[in-house]
Amino acid sequence: MEIIPNPKEVDGVKVLQLETAAGAAIRFFEHAIGINVPQSRFLLVKATSDLLLVQSDLYTLVDGFVIRSKARSNPSNPSIELGPEFKKVGNFLARFKSIPSIVELDRLKASGDVLFGAAIVLKGKVSITAKPGVKLEIPDGAVLENKEINDPEDF
Repeated sequence: MEIIPNPKEVDGVKVLQLETAAGAAIRFFEHAIGINVPQSRFLLVKATSDLLLVQSDLYTLVDGFVIRSKARSNPSNPSIELGPEFKKVGNFLARFKSIPSIVELDRLKASGDVLFGAAIVLKGKVSITAKPGVKLEIPDGAVLENKEINDPEDF
């Protein structure tokens, strides 16, 4: 299979990532066929914002199918924008005691040193931005609805 060079920058260091397109391997197998897998069987996870959706109460897995919560009235998924502090999976997971309920969430923006407690509910439009040098800890059981948080006094 061909090697695909993909130049990137990781933690300020220029690197060359070498990739292969696994789907291109089909040509090496006789009588191979492709199948169309409906999106109801999976959710694409390319970033930690996608991981938040998949791990949340918005979706459940039932008999191999990804089922969206009937409690969500909005037909589209919430918009989730996470800052660089959430980019790596390990850092993302360390910032959540448990994944918040997002069934009623429209938009989430979170950046800076933000930590989510357990059993948090996010509704409407929520923006949480920790200023440099400030740690924002969302307390266990908090319900944030149409809220902008920039320092601890905003809770």
